Amino acid sequence: MTDNLAENPWWRSAVFYQVYPRSFADSDGDGVGDLGGLRDKLGYLELLGVDALWICPVMRSPMADGGYDVSDPRDIDPLFGGRAALDEVIAEAHDRGIRVTMDLVPNHTSDQHRWFQEALAAGRGSPERARYWFRDGRGPDGALPPNNWPSIFGGPAWTRVREPDGRPGQWYLHIFAPEQPDLNWENQEVAIDFEQTLRFWLDRGVDGFRLDVAHGMAKPPGLPDMARIDTRMLHLEDDDPRFNNAGVHEIHRRVRKVMDEYPHAVAIGEVWVNDNTRFGEYVRADELHLAFNFRLAQTPFDPDRIRTAVDNSLHAVAGVGATPTWTLSNHDIEREVTRYGDGPVGQARARAMIMLELALPGAVFVYNGAELGLANVDDLPESALRDPTWERSGHTVRGRDGCRVPLPWEGPWPPFGFTTGEPWLPMPREWAGMSVERQLERLDSMLSLYRMAIELRAVCPEFAGSGVEWYGSPPGCLAFRREGGLLCVLNATDSPILLPAGEVLLTSAPLADRKLPANSTAWLV
Repeated sequence: MTDNLAENPWWRSAVFYQVYPRSFADSDGDGVGDLGGLRDKLGYLELLGVDALWICPVMRSPMADGGYDVSDPRDIDPLFGGRAALDEVIAEAHDRGIRVTMDLVPNHTSDQHRWFQEALAAGRGSPERARYWFRDGRGPDGALPPNNWPSIFGGPAWTRVREPDGRPGQWYLHIFAPEQPDLNWENQEVAIDFEQTLRFWLDRGVDGFRLDVAHGMAKPPGLPDMARIDTRMLHLEDDDPRFNNAGVHEIHRRVRKVMDEYPHAVAIGEVWVNDNTRFGEYVRADELHLAFNFRLAQTPFDPDRIRTAVDNSLHAVAGVGATPTWTLSNHDIEREVTRYGDGPVGQARARAMIMLELALPGAVFVYNGAELGLANVDDLPESALRDPTWERSGHTVRGRDGCRVPLPWEGPWPPFGFTTGEPWLPMPREWAGMSVERQLERLDSMLSLYRMAIELRAVCPEFAGSGVEWYGSPPGCLAFRREGGLLCVLNATDSPILLPAGEVLLTSAPLADRKLPANSTAWLV
């Protein structure tokens, strides 16, 4: 578990595996995945070849938003097995050479957090309310929200409270659900408490953190109205005053000072920023180590647009000497198989894109189930939906449950070994052929492709270097060369193409007469 060189830390080229714990593996039969289930499957993750885990929130929570509403950031919810279960995961993962990073949620707390309950009881103008964004309403009786900001989940971003005397009172800000009041990072208590949380988990052996809504922790002076309101889920513009305010960078510098006390550890920001220069500001030498770049996850299977996304992602970090990151999906985004067309075409394109992604320099994040080629489950019954977006949108937006359905492990019928109980989201019967058990038996499976590609990336010197050189390719294709010598060729046309000279390392589909099939990728050296 030692780093090679201080200037080449482990995370710079790591393959991270994102575990959405509720949907990964259940060890106690209650239908919800937990840390015991994760520990049971660490051998599988070692076999897959990943370098690190990113575990979505497992802290104590009422679960109004799947754990992103945290009531105690320094404890593990009993639903997931408590602190001892995390300690066991960390110890065994380290024994297997796998690092462990975990989600922290610094932008907001649960409305059941001790601080928020104290704020409700203390009343207007109190130090307890200063930890959050309590404001008087507009209008003669304060019945209108303090500004026009919408919640990401639908409806206004403000909720009015009843004061201790029972009268309608102030409003509090929640960029997400009402159960997730935003913290006021201008308050020193907030910053000091978060530093304690960082040290608490780092001292327990955690190797780093993914910081949720890292671009939203600072709010603009005066909380001005939005000039244009767009309430589409996860559609954010760079002029949105709810996010990407200048004060966020000083917050991240404070975080980095703590992280520097633990030289092996990494801080990864969730950063939805389009402008390359502003994105790069988040990963300057004294701020976050890495920031999620979602361009590939938002790009269709089109070679010109893929090349543009790659170029933008590289340029965004090159100016500050930081490391690029790549991901095709996560717990908030439609799965790539579905985005690329579903069915055999979606599968072929997803195989092609993971090879392209793993050929790029930087850190790669794989969402659990992507290695099985799972598609979104978009026909979940309305009664099964759990995402708060469904209720907040008045049952007009189904939300993110379709990409959060539990993983199939073994057997011919749901729940496919995920649980001995009733899974928290229903699992489709047609996943029987996509289970881990079935795919490990086949060399041509998506899982086998991931295993081979991750292993080659780890051991082949041809993957060296921090940049890419674009290579001449036929229309509808793209090709780039790594400084170490790897050539990656993507065929996004409907017809086979002849590969250039070189030894073929791996292809996402079988070759015929050295021709790369449609919707596929090849690695050559």
